[in-house]
Amino acid sequence: MRVIVFSDTHGNQAAADKIIQDNNSCDRFIFLGDGTYEVNILKSKYPEKSIFSVAGNCDKGIEPTSAVIELFNTRIYMTHGHLYNVSEGIDDIVKNAKKEKAMIALFGHTHKRFYEEINGIFVLNPGSASIPKDSLPPSCAFIDISPYGISCMIIDLNT
Repeated sequence: MRVIVFSDTHGNQAAADKIIQDNNSCDRFIFLGDGTYEVNILKSKYPEKSIFSVAGNCDKGIEPTSAVIELFNTRIYMTHGHLYNVSEGIDDIVKNAKKEKAMIALFGHTHKRFYEEINGIFVLNPGSASIPKDSLPPSCAFIDISPYGISCMIIDLNT
């Protein structure tokens, strides 16, 4: 089963829409903050999709900044990351994921792609769907969860 992960749209509704349209066969999406306005529009536009989200440092509203969800019998810890100083390192993200018994830890905020398996936890930042800061194109990621394991891949957004 596939889950699409994206973050940091920062007002770019076209990028948010494109992620849904380009992955129309997928019905589960995770948004990691800084663009909850766009994501709330997506939730209205695509009520048949399950879109999970957390708030970022630029968001206003009632969304939590971290959450734990379970998809396809897999616990996923998700946060924007600004409260965990992810620009300096991901130790706190990994600790929280472990504490929550999550197999996957997701974060945004840095606008830089990251993927690594650390102590049995898949740690992923999909980069920014709108304003990347790593000299790479805007991006999102997918997570495939199957009886054979978990695989993650970060992909360029075709804009």
